Amino acid sequence: MNQETIDRIRRFTEDRDWDQFHSPANLAKSISIEANELLECFQWSDTNYDLEHVKEELADVLVYCRDMLDKLGLDEDEIVNAKMDKNEAKYPVEKAKGKADKYDSFS
Repeated sequence: MNQETIDRIRRFTEDRDWDQFHSPANLAKSISIEANELLECFQWSDTNYDLEHVKEELADVLVYCRDMLDKLGLDEDEIVNAKMDKNEAKYPVEKAKGKADKYDSFS
């Protein structure tokens, strides 16, 4: 996310004095709620969905994630790369490529 967008999200929250409601627990709940609203876009069809609605719900998830990063003082690149390091070790290409098996069932 570019800095202009991050600043816009921060300004939106600041202008409305909503930071007081942005506890980590409340933000986690909001992320989950919005993720479920995103899932609802695909409730009855994997292929027949309203892309505009998907984009709106996905944006809501991203905004709340950005708010949570700020609240916890986290850097998205740092935490994503740390998780990718773990994922790459857990799912080595030679064992996982083209498979949807659970990682502990790899032979």
